[in-house]
Amino acid sequence: MRIIVYGIGAIGGAIAAQLSFSGHTVLAIARGRQLDAIRASGLSLSTPQGTRTARFPVYADPAEISFEPDDVVLLTMKTPDTLGALQRLNAAGLATQPVFCFQNGVANEALALRFFANVYGATVMLPADYDTPGEVAAYFAPKIGAFDIGRYPSGTDDAVEKLCGVLSTSGFIVEARDNVMDSKYRKLLANLRNIIDAALGDTELQRKWYARALAEAEAVLTAAGIAWDKTDAMARQELTITAIPGRTRVGSSTLQS
Repeated sequence: MRIIVYGIGAIGGAIAAQLSFSGHTVLAIARGRQLDAIRASGLSLSTPQGTRTARFPVYADPAEISFEPDDVVLLTMKTPDTLGALQRLNAAGLATQPVFCFQNGVANEALALRFFANVYGATVMLPADYDTPGEVAAYFAPKIGAFDIGRYPSGTDDAVEKLCGVLSTSGFIVEARDNVMDSKYRKLLANLRNIIDAALGDTELQRKWYARALAEAEAVLTAAGIAWDKTDAMARQELTITAIPGRTRVGSSTLQS
């Protein structure tokens, strides 16, 4: 099984590097200076345990890849880039291979289902930075990150179990979920803090306005009949954001943008 990671930013880079370190076959799709840096020198991943460099094939476009029946595609770009990525995958000949949306947010899966039959959701719990081409950093310990994974809109299958096994042996905490969107809506609620953090900075103000935003968002979901996990997945996984010597964490993906 080849794992094609589409979007080598902080999340995609950390996942691709860890899979490569564990001996799995990784193909990456990147762009710009990141593409050039990985082609020239590989991808450096820094964690609380140290820094290593991963080397794997990297492409500028899906059209450069000859897809195989047992390939798995992980979408790791930000949501505004998803439609273009799906169009390029479709044009490149991707067909029945599983497409996993490793993207926090709740719109990507439905969009992917317009192009492909086998679509899966993944809740991503992986605080990571990307600000220098060819380098990413991931700050969780003792594991590098955690994922809830399931078929969209619900259920699990062999593709879920197989990918969960691969990720579990690569330094991640993974749970197969029949109702993965419940987990993703919980993460959506948690990520309301990101924009408040970016706008305000002050910790006390963050707490005040996040509480208000959360209450309003929960009321909206309830009115819409949308379910969400009532337990914070990050707390459940017992992972801790840990300092990396010599690095200063940039912050949330919103701040990085």
